[in-house]
Amino acid sequence: MDSGLKAALEAAGSMRALARALGISHQAVIQWTRIPTERIIEVERVTGVDRKRLRPDLYVREPA
Repeated sequence: MDSGLKAALEAAGSMRALARALGISHQAVIQWTRIPTERIIEVERVTGVDRKRLRPDLYVREPA
């Protein structure tokens, strides 16, 4: 499990809570090793975790 998924689960409170917020089964979330591309924006919306943290391989952080 990557750090972005861990952050989303922590923000949601649990795997079941994240699944419930997304309207999917928790079995679907159990299968994830990282946030699927098609779910990034929705996970960001329900957890408040920035998409750059959820999937840094797809979203480049801007220099500080």
